[in-house]
Amino acid sequence: MVNCEVREQDGIAVVALSGDVDLESSPRVRDVLLDCVGAKRPVLVDMSRVTYIDSSGVASLVEAHQSARKTKTTFALAQVSQSAMRVLELARLDKVFIIHSSLADGLRNAG
Repeated sequence: MVNCEVREQDGIAVVALSGDVDLESSPRVRDVLLDCVGAKRPVLVDMSRVTYIDSSGVASLVEAHQSARKTKTTFALAQVSQSAMRVLELARLDKVFIIHSSLADGLRNAG
């Protein structure tokens, strides 16, 4: 089960994910991310508390990233947990996503 918390900070939609992003929870994550991207404001996904992410969760991130590119909206990840980063690296998506080491760095550079 994943928890999605969305807050606005300095004009940036910060989406904090915590828990498992898996087949059961990824549709919710997808909807939240696409809603934020659809609002055409920068999106920063805080992944510091993601304990597990599977291919469906990764697909939700990729879809939001592609949607953001189409609308020329900034989409970035921040504080990616070690387990989630391992999955992104295996899929070579660490080269596709903008990944910030800290939330503060992401907020500074996402706008």
